[in-house]
Amino acid sequence: MDIDLRKLYTHVEKEIDITGKYDIPNDYYEFSDILELKNIEVSGKITLALQEDLEESEYIKCNIKGIVVVEDSITLEPVDYEISIEYDDFVDENCKKSENTLDIFEFLWENIVLEVPLQFTKVKDLNQFKGDGWKLVSEDELTNTNNPFKDLLKNQEKE
Repeated sequence: MDIDLRKLYTHVEKEIDITGKYDIPNDYYEFSDILELKNIEVSGKITLALQEDLEESEYIKCNIKGIVVVEDSITLEPVDYEISIEYDDFVDENCKKSENTLDIFEFLWENIVLEVPLQFTKVKDLNQFKGDGWKLVSEDELTNTNNPFKDLLKNQEKE
């Protein structure tokens, strides 16, 4: 979805309001670890501002909120991961300068994908994940109690 920026460039308007709810098409995340994007809401504005080289460029100040559905890293079930992004910077990559537009979906996607964790779980009790000769342990439990290399690490610290 392109936002027309001509009114900014001709100084007819000082800002363009991009506040609203956006349904990002599945094409953006179908080949990613994201299962679904829900309730993506943006509140903010686009203005023109001077960059360091004194050239006017598109400047966006906005808040992006929503829910990203990802696979739980342990149970592999879909879980909701809430995002809240504050964006306050120039934006050039998504602007189609020759067409005087901004692709809002591309802008949102680039910022949302940076917020998605590589691993995420809502599992609190790891004791339910065990089998014959194995069990899932937390990182704290591994480093503090059940680490078979704990004695070796003590010897290495002395050297």
